[in-house]
Amino acid sequence: MPIVSMQKVTKDYHLGKTIVNALKGVDLRVEKGEFICIAGPSGSGKTTLLNLIGCLDKPTSGKVFLDEDDVERLNDNQLSRLRAERIGFIFQSFNLIPVLSALENTEYPLLLKGVARQSRKKKVLAMLEEVELANFAGHRPDQLSGGQRQRVAIARALVTDPEIILADEPTANLDSKTGETIVELMKKINEEMNSTFIFSTHDSMVMKYAHRLIHLQDGRIA
Repeated sequence: MPIVSMQKVTKDYHLGKTIVNALKGVDLRVEKGEFICIAGPSGSGKTTLLNLIGCLDKPTSGKVFLDEDDVERLNDNQLSRLRAERIGFIFQSFNLIPVLSALENTEYPLLLKGVARQSRKKKVLAMLEEVELANFAGHRPDQLSGGQRQRVAIARALVTDPEIILADEPTANLDSKTGETIVELMKKINEEMNSTFIFSTHDSMVMKYAHRLIHLQDGRIA
């Protein structure tokens, strides 16, 4: 049973009177533990595809399954719980809370889940150690470099032990050397934890790390 399955998925957006066909009949299967890259130029549908897998949006037609769950049949509360418990998100703009430290940003998803304080601290410190930021636990985002901020974002995405980690252009705001270090870190975590990573990029350096490369062109898998 694949961890993600998409069957003839389409997604349309309405811009005034214009209909934009972002995805056009996409079929995709992702197995547990894969490290998959969704590649393609800007406007090809990469972010839309990740948003559908992440249950941030629903398809116009077709089916999206996470394990055996048909996403379309889940109500808003069930979708929120699924995102909180089974999916981790890494964004190109980091999306950290400016007034919180690295430790507090990483801890935040566990607070939302009501995890006990002692368990939270232990888990967060272990995660910051994993991303080599234990010595920066008390630093706020404005006291960290771009690469360090993205490491905090990775720690935050992984702290809930999600089955799937979605990363939308995770190296877009980083220089090439830092970007490669971040992808190597993601790959290391993928191998150590058997977490499923699905990330988008148009950076050829990032693509070379993928188990499997899926090219999107004008909303279709090429």
